[in-house]
This record gives sequence, structure tokens and C-alpha cells, in this order.
Amino acid sequence: MKNNLAKALKPYNVTHEQWPLLKWLWVEDGISQRELAERSYKDQPTITRILDKLEQRGLIRRQADSGDRRVSLIYLTKEGQEIEASLKPLAREALEHALRGLSEEERSQLTNLMNRISANID
Repeated sequence: MKNNLAKALKPYNVTHEQWPLLKWLWVEDGISQRELAERSYKDQPTITRILDKLEQRGLIRRQADSGDRRVSLIYLTKEGQEIEASLKPLAREALEHALRGLSEEERSQLTNLMNRISANID
């Protein structure tokens, strides 16, 4: 699935590593860099590198938290907000391709198992 998603995102100059961070920001814009790291199960240096690329691409901007200037809050730019409409359908297609051949019952079982695994990790 990662390869299918990477191919789909490539024309938009977005990588499969950047995708989860964008997804979280579309849900909750203005969260801290630390929160993004926790939600995406990545370490701080990796998140910093990914965010640097997203910032260079013009999709996000960093802003110091007014309550704690050591904390960077991450916001989508206008372009970062607008690209959502193009990227989400591509991700859905990649997921559908990966799940091709599974019945609805099997998809439901897979979702339940993945949720349980995720809960065990947290």
C-alpha cells in the first residue's frame, strides 16, 4: 500500500512520510510538533525533518506557542488546506487497491484487529 500511496502522492510533491502529518493537521490544525510526533509514532528528529520539507514546500508554517515559546505549533498554509481535496481521494484509492478482494466482513475484522493492535501500542 505504501508504494501505491507514494506513487499517487508523487505528482503533488508529497511523500508517504509527510502524508500522516498532513492528515493530522487537517483534523486539528495548530497542534504541537510533539503531539504530531506522538500521533504519528515518529521521533522528534524525524518529525523535524519531515516538517522542514513541508515548510519548504509551503504546506505548513511553524509558530511559537504564546504560552510556552519553547513549543512550536504547526499550522497549515492556505496551500496545505487546499491540497486536502486532491490528496484524500488518492489515499482512498490506494486503500481500496490494498483491500481489493476482501469481503465487507473481512474488512470489518481487519479494522477491529488493527484497532486492537493500535490500542496495545498506546
